[in-house]
Amino acid sequence: MILVGLTGGIGSGKSTVSAALAERGAVVVDADAIVHELQQPGQPVLAAMVERFGQDILFADGTLDRKAVAAIVFADPDALKALGEIVHPSVQAEIFRRVTENEPTDNIVVLDIPLLAESGWEGLVGTIVVDLDPELAVERLVAHRDYTEEDARARIANQASRETRLADAAFVIDNSGTIADLTPQIDACWEWIEGHR
Repeated sequence: MILVGLTGGIGSGKSTVSAALAERGAVVVDADAIVHELQQPGQPVLAAMVERFGQDILFADGTLDRKAVAAIVFADPDALKALGEIVHPSVQAEIFRRVTENEPTDNIVVLDIPLLAESGWEGLVGTIVVDLDPELAVERLVAHRDYTEEDARARIANQASRETRLADAAFVIDNSGTIADLTPQIDACWEWIEGHR
């Protein structure tokens, strides 16, 4: 198994790069997707979140209202810490399980983790950083993901700085241009990964 990290700030286009690497044959272990799975109705993580933050974080059908959670935790550092204590151990355990499953294979496994710089992960051949000026990230979040500018800035402020991510980078993909500009960079990145076989 070749284990590679993939990270980038919110709005950087990390999901686009992740999907492109999957198309080329990578097994993607996506932390955000795992979070969504663990926050489904009936899951212990969601039950613990409701116990801590109240019924107001649920829609009428019992599913999680992510905007309601964001409104609570991004305004209150203690609430954000509490959310992390509920969610992160279960997410890390599931990531670890999926990575371990791939250990005996010759798969290229991409750990797609927004907070990779903060969490520290051992055994990576390197980390790919999808890089974008934070101001451009704010513009894209407001234009394409229905964020307010204030919410976008609050989320960016709660992540590792651009400088911290870049300091850990073994390969940087610049996503300040178009999708067409991304493709040759992703091809080069795939070659770089393959070079670790």
